[in-house]
Amino acid sequence: MSEDKAGNLLDAAKAKINEGADRLRAAGHEVASHVGNNPAENAADKAKALEDRAKAEAHNAEADHHANEAKKD
Repeated sequence: MSEDKAGNLLDAAKAKINEGADRLRAAGHEVASHVGNNPAENAADKAKALEDRAKAEAHNAEADHHANEAKKD
């Protein structure tokens, strides 16, 4: 296995881990937005959940890119 391929596979794995962490954080914020009594805090939690889901999608795209690069090597 070439160094480039190993590096791309490692980068893809890191991005997948980050994606999972982002999705978990988003789920936590989503739950928090439904259990709080303060509408402003609930709205802030919903916004944080949306941001974390967007980050997860970006990490997913990054992982796909690195995986595709590894296939080329």
